Amino acid sequence: MTMKRIRIATRNSPLALWQAEHVRSRLLEFYPGLIVELVGISTEGDRILDAPLITAGGKGLFVKELEQALRDNTADIAVHSMKDVTVTLPDGLVLPVILERGDVRDVFISTVCKCLEDLPAGASVGTSSLRRECQLRAQRPDLKVSILRGNVGTRLRRLEEGRFDAILLAAAGVTRLGYEQRINQYLETDVMLPAPGQGAIGIETRGADHKVLDLLAPLDHPDTHMQVLAERAFSRRLYGGCRLPIAAHARITGNTMSMRGLVGRADGTDIISDHLTGDSRRAEELGMELAEKLIRRGADVILRELTHA
Repeated sequence: MTMKRIRIATRNSPLALWQAEHVRSRLLEFYPGLIVELVGISTEGDRILDAPLITAGGKGLFVKELEQALRDNTADIAVHSMKDVTVTLPDGLVLPVILERGDVRDVFISTVCKCLEDLPAGASVGTSSLRRECQLRAQRPDLKVSILRGNVGTRLRRLEEGRFDAILLAAAGVTRLGYEQRINQYLETDVMLPAPGQGAIGIETRGADHKVLDLLAPLDHPDTHMQVLAERAFSRRLYGGCRLPIAAHARITGNTMSMRGLVGRADGTDIISDHLTGDSRRAEELGMELAEKLIRRGADVILRELTHA
């Protein structure tokens, strides 16, 4: 290892900074003498808090400034929540490392009851995700679902202020920030299928920067990497450039990957889901095959309506 210093581009939100610090600590495990500098960047997604992401510009709002820092050589790597990363990368940039995955589930947090099933009819639920909204409305059409944006702390404060009766968040973000005690219920994946890449942290860098690629290699977790490749391939085939109501989760046992995928209307009136199993070494192909199964059942019609609305 010949590098003496590495610069990490990160959003300035508490969760993004936690992730960057986590990557720093992992790097220092392998390279104790390395100087690791955090380059904090405010992204457009952090500034736009009053509109759904699909209308504000989609996933790229959280990563494009970090990617520009890589292209400008003001940072060497960028650390992302994989569920925020666009399904195609800018020319010259790669995602060589995905760290071992955290909890993929969503969580239910409420000030009025202990579980989703006990929420009274007409209760207000906050979420930023059309994926969560469509699955929630399908199960509980009697609830009122409203937009909730902001970092984890902001969303919890809005719940405490009484703006919502309950909120839905990703388990990984809540637990990484030390808010486990606030969780009322973990929503299993057969109740709320997660977003592609949920719970995983990825590292992006320049494809031609071989010193950085060599430095990062020990941090990669092969099983997580294959899972996320499959989920992203599924999303890519289904026009997943924006935060559409798309869900996917791949699991690996030995060399076998099992994967579930879902597409739905935001109002919960039409949900198409399916699953498949196959050789995990064909991760991206399996993701594409599962997407094709859903397309044959009409998923493309739902998504085209949303993307052209």
